[in-house]
Amino acid sequence: MAPVTREVRALLHILLGAAVLHISLFSELYLRYVREGLRPYLIASGVLLVAVGLVGAVSAARKLLRPGHDGPDAHDGPKGHDGHGHDHHGAPRTAWLLLLPVLAIYLLQPRALGSFTAQHSDNTAVRPAEAAAGFAPLPTTDPVGMRLADFDSRALWDSSGSLKGHRIRLTGFATPGSGDGTWDLARLTISCCAADASSSKVVIRGADAPPEGAWVEVTGEWQPDGASGQDGAVPTLTANQIRRIAEPENPYE
Repeated sequence: MAPVTREVRALLHILLGAAVLHISLFSELYLRYVREGLRPYLIASGVLLVAVGLVGAVSAARKLLRPGHDGPDAHDGPKGHDGHGHDHHGAPRTAWLLLLPVLAIYLLQPRALGSFTAQHSDNTAVRPAEAAAGFAPLPTTDPVGMRLADFDSRALWDSSGSLKGHRIRLTGFATPGSGDGTWDLARLTISCCAADASSSKVVIRGADAPPEGAWVEVTGEWQPDGASGQDGAVPTLTANQIRRIAEPENPYE
């Protein structure tokens, strides 16, 4: 394989750093990949990559302008076809291919994890610490807006049944259900990045299923169904109102 020249290495650093800054400093695209709290680290990494690239570019330019210099990286590798240690035909063409993954960050914008991931993973609801001490009272608003993961926790482990008598509003995306006449509302949670995503699900009854992957706001009432106290169980909500919404800027809880 042909060697990568200093000029191309510098350009790779600059473009990769600029891409990281593009998704973290000038847009919210980074939220598709990592948690919001990691934004400062992404920005710092992008700045560092650009700085390294600029230093490399200046160094390469000075070497090219040095009197008596035979060409770029003339003494950095084995002799090439021209006898000066650089294959002017193979190296640039091969090296430029390394730019394709970097350019893909600008040209392609992968969607956040969604229905496919949730459908092929179990509900990750586990007994929360507050279950022993008791859950805090719900707000008196109607309906009560809740994170989907928090609804799962109360539905499965709140022995006081605090969800009873409340209309609950949940936000998530539609996924196919396992029962007749039902579908699942799901949301993904990440601890660090998309690679560790876990699913929270609620079975929706009493309403037609939206298109798979569609983001919706569902208002309804908790339906006790004997799933309480079971890790990984999926509670049920009987819906009385569904509203289609746009995908949130931050798709993860």
